[in-house]
Amino acid sequence: MMDPVNAPAPRAWTSPFCALLNDDLQLAQQDGRFSLSGPGCERAQRALAHFRPERSSATPSIAGQPATLDEAIEQAAQRLAASRQPLFGGLATDVDGARALYPLACATGAICDAAGGAAQLHTLRALQDRGAFTTTLAEVRNRADLIVCVGASPRENFPGLWRRVGIGEPLVAQREIVFLGGATEPALDGLAGVSQRSVALSGDLFDSVAQLAALVDGRRVPCAAPALAELATQLHAARYAVVVWESSQLPEHGALIAEALNRLVGTLNQRTRAALLPLSGKDGLQTVNYVFTWLSGLPLRSRAGPLGLEHEPLRFDAKRLLAEGSVDALLWVSAFGPEPAAPSAPIPTVVLGHPAQQAGAGADAVFIPVSTPGMGSAGHLFRFDGGVALPLEAVYDDGLPTVAQVLQRLNARVRSMQAGRSA
Repeated sequence: MMDPVNAPAPRAWTSPFCALLNDDLQLAQQDGRFSLSGPGCERAQRALAHFRPERSSATPSIAGQPATLDEAIEQAAQRLAASRQPLFGGLATDVDGARALYPLACATGAICDAAGGAAQLHTLRALQDRGAFTTTLAEVRNRADLIVCVGASPRENFPGLWRRVGIGEPLVAQREIVFLGGATEPALDGLAGVSQRSVALSGDLFDSVAQLAALVDGRRVPCAAPALAELATQLHAARYAVVVWESSQLPEHGALIAEALNRLVGTLNQRTRAALLPLSGKDGLQTVNYVFTWLSGLPLRSRAGPLGLEHEPLRFDAKRLLAEGSVDALLWVSAFGPEPAAPSAPIPTVVLGHPAQQAGAGADAVFIPVSTPGMGSAGHLFRFDGGVALPLEAVYDDGLPTVAQVLQRLNARVRSMQAGRSA
């Protein structure tokens, strides 16, 4: 057991395990474990339980049997090169990993969809259809006097949100937080200058948001819920209102809710100031979506196929493709922890993942353990609000290759095989 006196001092740390990318944390190391010192984050604390400050003993495997990295890459390349329609899923990686993933997707004609693709699509489709007026954490912290949370509280998946937007700080004299369809948060009770209340839904979430948007627009709404009418008046009176929702908590067809909220904010901006703060992008989703958009001009759920670049936001749903048997190989990338784990599918599978995913990778899978950015290796991730890309420093040497390193070798081998067949 390490002497507490000689334990390394806590170090400043940016957590890769939450889309907030909390960069105000202190990482401590004692008795062979990592923990947080100072401001907490439940997601980060849970994730740290899967890491030890030592080189990993994990090795690649093929169909459950130990293999060298060269052997695993060769077998993975054979599977992808032989595929007529592969699927690249998970996509939990950083900027370098995403940049290395895209050319391999082009070489194989792969369809790419992240593990959180369905949730991300709610916000993305509304943006594609009508545009959006979004804000950043810093802007909310400095200006917002009214925050409306639509649906369930973001506390579970974004536990540091209120701290990051300055709730309880004197930057804005008085703030009110309204939970539409959700309960108030006891942790916010008693904070200086902060009040909160809950507004019940009138019907379901679709009905309530549509009714609120109509009231904000000044339209006549027969039998309007008094609480929603009061909220509409409050939104008009606010100096800077921010509407928050978590994409993964929206129901099916949640893009309709996102579109109505976009319209509501657009109406408010004709007379006052308002913005949206959609919460999404955990496990590197926002980062990979940005990188693919830069490189191709299209977001995820796209492919470089026989018809050129194709974007099919509904047809290229990974779960749907696997259920229908529309793909014949799977490359799953998941570098941040045991989840998201690769789905079980009766097709050739290659998994680049955290060592904890090896046991569930599938009886016939090629598994290559990879390093986690921000823990065993350095990297970069984009925060969910798109305002900044934060550098992630390695806190120890895990001895594992990065996703980018594996993909670069895999891409070179696949292209070599393809060139050999066409010669």
